[in-house]
Amino acid sequence: MVATAPLLNESVAEKVISGARIDQDDARELYHAPLNELGELANIRRNLKKAAAYRGRGNEVVTYIIDRNINYTNVCNVYCKFCAFYRTEKDDDHYVLSQEQLDQKMEELSAIDGVQILLQGGHHPKLGLDWYLNMLGHMREKFPHINIHGFSPPEFNHFAEVFKMPMREVISKFKEAGLGSIPGGGGEILVDRVRQRISPLKCMSDQWLEVMAIAHDLGLNSSATMMFGHVETLDDRLEHLQRLRDQQDASGGFTAFICWTFQPEHTKLKAQTVGSAEYLRMQALSRIFLDNFDNVQSSWVTQGPKIGQIALKYGANDFGSVMMEENVVSSAGTSFRLQKEEIEALIRGAGYEPHRRNNWYQLLN
Repeated sequence: MVATAPLLNESVAEKVISGARIDQDDARELYHAPLNELGELANIRRNLKKAAAYRGRGNEVVTYIIDRNINYTNVCNVYCKFCAFYRTEKDDDHYVLSQEQLDQKMEELSAIDGVQILLQGGHHPKLGLDWYLNMLGHMREKFPHINIHGFSPPEFNHFAEVFKMPMREVISKFKEAGLGSIPGGGGEILVDRVRQRISPLKCMSDQWLEVMAIAHDLGLNSSATMMFGHVETLDDRLEHLQRLRDQQDASGGFTAFICWTFQPEHTKLKAQTVGSAEYLRMQALSRIFLDNFDNVQSSWVTQGPKIGQIALKYGANDFGSVMMEENVVSSAGTSFRLQKEEIEALIRGAGYEPHRRNNWYQLLN
């Protein structure tokens, strides 16, 4: 006899359809629902969240951004088990980008009408405060039309320790120098037991959330992320989502949520990885649970273009970035690439209307 997925409890489905907040028990029930039913419910929630500014434009809008990842250094002293990108200063291929190299990357982005860079690096033990402030100031002066979406919460915790400065002062100085927003990198799973297994030298959950709370209070928006499918349990994932939702209730500065699956190649983390069906399930569940997040981004960079397209029917309203450069995920064996025209064709193929956006989800066309 073939086993079938359990039917979804009607009261939980009614909560989702009405836009009511669900709890973790509801989320566990939803997780075990048939995937197509969960996707339909996530799509209902997506439509409830559709921004008023996007209405009246014909087909439903799906956004994307033209940006570039710039990893200013690959030197890092936290040695995360899931990362294949980091190097030590003893490795022959370690680097710190020069100002000239940064300028070239920014100019190439500007030439294709790019509006943002995702600026991140490793935890370099020797770069000082002035180095970072000079880099930011130079970028803002030379490329004022490009938003600097930079430095993850673990990096800020590293900065506060190396610079021997309070966190609020560090973030304030970075903002004054030119930082425009903060990416949600380094979130992984916001459960300390998990973090201690996969990245014991990186900041713990409360420290990650503290950076976001301070940034939001200072007027800097940020994104939020989840990297799953390694050593965590379902309850750990739900705890992660709960902490993000609670933080959004408190500070309201998250613009979007992005989740992706652990990419194992060339990493030291031994784990049972998951596939695209599990990705779609968790993205859909996240859209429903994170009722105070306006935007959910499809992760085609890790899942591939076709799954990225399907994800638009599982709660996502954004296709992410053209991403003319990406180094971290590709180091772990995943290297999908798309041009603007391909992204727009995938969005149209799913029945939506593609529009470029900026970091704050304002439409640019």
